[in-house]
Formats: sequence, C-alpha cells, structure tokens
Amino acid sequence: MCATQRYSDKTVLGTATCFNEMGVGEDIRPGYADIADWIARTDLADLHRKCEEASVILRRIGVTFAVYGEQTDAERLIPFDLIPRVFTAPEWQRIEAGVMQRSRALNAFIRDVYHDAEIVRAGKVPDRLVSKNDVFLAAMKGFSPPLDIYAHIIGTDLVRTGPDEFYVLEDNCRTPSGISYVLENRELMMRLFPEFFQGGRIAPVDGYPDLLQLTMEEVKPPACTGVPTLAILTPGPFNSAYYEHSFLADQMGISLVQGDDLFVENGKVWMRTTRGAERVDVIYRRIDDDFLDPLAFRPDSALGVPGLMRAYLDGNVTLLNAPGSGVADDKATYCYVPEMIRFYLGEEPILPNVPTYQCGDADQYAHVRDNLQDLVVKEVHGSGGYGMLVGPKATADERTSYLQRMESSPGSFVAQPTLALSTSPTLVEEGVAPRHIDFRPFALSGQTVRVTPGGLTRVALPEGSLVVNSSQGGGVKDTWVLRY
Repeated sequence: MCATQRYSDKTVLGTATCFNEMGVGEDIRPGYADIADWIARTDLADLHRKCEEASVILRRIGVTFAVYGEQTDAERLIPFDLIPRVFTAPEWQRIEAGVMQRSRALNAFIRDVYHDAEIVRAGKVPDRLVSKNDVFLAAMKGFSPPLDIYAHIIGTDLVRTGPDEFYVLEDNCRTPSGISYVLENRELMMRLFPEFFQGGRIAPVDGYPDLLQLTMEEVKPPACTGVPTLAILTPGPFNSAYYEHSFLADQMGISLVQGDDLFVENGKVWMRTTRGAERVDVIYRRIDDDFLDPLAFRPDSALGVPGLMRAYLDGNVTLLNAPGSGVADDKATYCYVPEMIRFYLGEEPILPNVPTYQCGDADQYAHVRDNLQDLVVKEVHGSGGYGMLVGPKATADERTSYLQRMESSPGSFVAQPTLALSTSPTLVEEGVAPRHIDFRPFALSGQTVRVTPGGLTRVALPEGSLVVNSSQGGGVKDTWVLRY
C-alpha cells in the first residue's frame, strides 16, 4: 500500500480547517511536488524501515535529550520524522527579513532599557515590564558590550495559519536551543535520501557553526587584539541540551568547558588546560543568569565561575548572550515587539505577533477568565510547553483548576487565541497523516545579522495535539529552503 492512500488533507481544530503545508491530491503546493511523488510511490513499510534506520543512527551518535523531573536517568531519543517541511525562496525571503528585523529591534530594546530607557519614557512599554521584571539585572545598567549586541543568538518561534499568514509566537533571547537538531536532521536526510540533494536546489545549513564562530570573533572584547580564544560554557552532561553544547564545540573546534574548568585572576578569565592556564576571550554560555557567577548571583551555584560577572563588566571577556537579555523575551514583553520595531527602526513589522491578552490588565483578564475554553494560556516566564493550558483541549475541571492558579497572580500569565496551526504530512504508525508544526529559525548578530537558511521544524506527534515541544512528546523534521 502506498503511503498517500492513508493521507488525509483535513485537520480540524474547532471549526477551522488547518492550512496544509503540502496540499493534497491535485492541489500540491509549490516546492512539494517531489515530496508528494516520493510519498505516493513509496511503500509504507519502506518508510518505516527508513525511520528505524534513522533512529539507530541517532542513538549511535548520541542525539538524545533529558527531561527534567522524570524519575528515570535514561535520556530520550528525539523522534525524527522523515518527511521534510519546505519553504520556497519567496517564503524564506520574507521569514528571513522578518527575523532579522526583530533581532535588530530586540537588541536596540535591551540596550535602551539598560541605558536611558527612552521607550519607557515615551510611554511605549510599561516600566513594570522592565524595572519590575524578575530577569532585569541592575548590574547591567550603563554597560555596553562590544558592538552594542546583547542577544547574539535569537531563536524566533513562528507558526503558520495560511499561505501568507506567518505569526511570531515568541522570541528566545537567552539560550535558545535546537540548532544541533537542525544540522543533524539534514545530515540524516542526506545520508538516507541523497537523491533529493543532487543539483543544489536545497540551501545548505551546515555553515551555522562557521557563522557562530565568526559572530563570536566579531564581538571579542576591546582588549583582545589578536585572534580570540573561544569556549562554550555548559552546565554539564545532566543538562537537557548537553548534546547540543558538545556538538557545537566539536563542530567549531573550540573548547567545551564547565564552571570548574575556568577561573578568574587579575580580572581576566582563564581556562585550565594540560598546557597550563590559557586566556579565554569569548564565552558562549549555556548557563542561566542565576547560576553564572556565585559571587554575583546565587551563592550556592556550583555551575558558574566566581568573578566572571566582574570580568565581563570590566570588558575583559564577552558573554553570549549577555546577562540580563531575558528582559526582552518574556511573554509579556513580547506583546510590545511590534512597537519596538516602529520605535527603534521606524519600520512596520514584517512578521506580526499573535494577538495576546495580558492578564495583568483587569479588563483583559476578565475577558480571558470568561473565555478560557477558547484560549491558550501561558506563564509569562514559562518554557518547554510546561505550565500552559490549551483551553479547547482541557476539561472543565482542568480549566477551573488553572483559573485558580491565575487568580493569585494574574500578571504572571498571558493568553492567546487557539490558532489553527498549519499541518505537515508526517509518518505515524498508521501511515502518513497531517500533524501540527511550528518553526524556529536562528539569527546571529555580530557586525551584521545573519540567518541560516532553514531552522528547527517541530511537530506535535499525537493526533490533534498543538504542543510541539520535545519534552511534551513532539518530534523534529528537516527544513528545506529552496533556492529556486
């Protein structure tokens, strides 16, 4: 039986039929003709065999992740779907331009709030979202990192609801993860189906490590006059994204270090090596602010480096992303990114936000409370798909319980309409079926903003699910950007 004999084009959320990325039958969308033909002529058993082969490869090379709070020490293998997601060249040009625009505006906002806060004084962003924000770092006031770049790596989460309807769900300005899956997904597809990549129509993604290295070199501290020494600072192998940390360090040919591999002396950061101490100039840190330096933040942190924050503020080392960058990426501040674009860039947003209700506002909270069954509610500082309520999928008891949580601190929540997320053909046990997806491209900011042509497509594998996070049962796909 060919796989498409089990493929349906109808995925319904409420009363809305979701946009199908590939199309079905005679109505195949641009860029998907080869994919549709491949699915139609391939036996379902052959697709599942290729899927098993992919799983063996991923397990062998160690592409796993941990889930916090689980009782087992075993790491999970992230589910990989064989059927790629495709963007045409015009679609990608819009996405790339929109992501670059947001990156410039977000960096301008972070710089502004740690200096003159002009956007607050102009009444465009409420002061409570800045000075009262839990992740606002007073120590960063008045400090300017090299090139005035604070968020060097930004992952922008996008969803699609129609042919030309792209929306930004959130901006990740702290330590966005997932790029290792982008690179490994492509490596897998090229290994399993090399015929798709003949002719060079699909833009490569393997240049990301070189772009990251270039970005790190461009933001070296002023005191560094030669080639800077780079390092990736990881919390260690028990971190859920440790594979990505080690993968990037290996790809870039730089050191992967933990806190006790570094020390600060005479205001400078040094790395312990078998050859003796070596000066470190630029650190891509994958440790949260609170654990970065026990002298500046949590004194009980065993993950960070004592004195690192002082060395950073003295201009002797550059940290990617800058401490305090989180002031730009919580789900309440997100509501004002379109206004940031207008304020700092004098432009209209290329990629719109999802309409969002701020529950800290009494009138908006009342609307959310009365329409909880139609909304998705999220914690302002939540991540990973945890702590959210999908109203249409929740029971009455679950909505009541969630509302009780909200009532104690409404300002800690935002709500959005339940979007009819686009679907993509996905290999499941029964065949090929539509599943909801999102997309995270990665922007690197140094002397300019660069976006790798592709990104992380996440897929909600359970039928009808809108939650794509790997910790919640989601998987990943290769993302193809077509050059022509």
